[in-house]
Amino acid sequence: MSLSPLVVTERLTKRYDAATALDDCNLAVRRGEIFGLLGPNGAGKTTLLRLLLGYLRPTSGRATIDGLDCERQSIEVRRQVAYLPGDVRLFPALKAREVLDFCGGFRDRDYAARARRLAERLDLDLNRRTTAMSTGMRQKLGLVAALAVAAPTIILDEPTANLDPTARNEVLELVREARSCGRTILFSSHILDEVERLCDRVVILRRGRLLHEQELRTLRQRHRIRAQFAGPVPELPEDFTEHGELQVHGDRLTIITGEELAPWLGRLASLPLIDVQIEPVGLAAVYEQFHPAVELTVAGRASQTERVS
Repeated sequence: MSLSPLVVTERLTKRYDAATALDDCNLAVRRGEIFGLLGPNGAGKTTLLRLLLGYLRPTSGRATIDGLDCERQSIEVRRQVAYLPGDVRLFPALKAREVLDFCGGFRDRDYAARARRLAERLDLDLNRRTTAMSTGMRQKLGLVAALAVAAPTIILDEPTANLDPTARNEVLELVREARSCGRTILFSSHILDEVERLCDRVVILRRGRLLHEQELRTLRQRHRIRAQFAGPVPELPEDFTEHGELQVHGDRLTIITGEELAPWLGRLASLPLIDVQIEPVGLAAVYEQFHPAVELTVAGRASQTERVS
């Protein structure tokens, strides 16, 4: 993966009268990575994607894709991008095959062959009219139309919405294959588990502000150790605080660390423990730091409070 950025925003801002949809956004997406966008509805994710494609004009700031200005050179930008919007709208009178033929007319001559292969992998009936399709089938058609484009950059806004688990896993595999070919993917999803499995980096947005950027490789190395003692937590050696984040509650000690676990097991072995549990620190724990009141969609099941988008 090249470290040079492909997508760059500099103080990118979009306001509608008194409402700010995106505020002073600075990010750099590296070439060949899968870059995730997280945040609740209204966080600014879709606004950011539409600014990148030139569908919206920024109030201030700028964005570029591969050196092309997203506002002044929007047509050239779109030639370099495959895009799946979050609200896919198709031609209701056409069959799936006809929709793809229409889309392929704007692309290269190999588009049709790629679309057929993708349709087979997603079990999409190309002879069915879009009006006779389920929501999930229409989502598959939108995915085929976007992923068949031989573009170096792919923007996917909620690509697995309305898909069953088998189709969802196939889509994630297609995205990984695109990354392995050197393509760059911007990926927005409701489902934290799939973002954590798929993305190289994520950013968390809230009310138009970019709050946090997280390398997933680093996150996967972090663990939470929960230890319970026979009585109050004893006085701990000084090196405990040097190697982890500690929380003490009565007879329970919680340690969050990004270091190897073996030394921690050695340190804990000398203490009067009655129980110890070790678990990875997932993306949900990071997200909750910035959206503590929001229950998350995990493993495809929506929360009862507010869905992440």
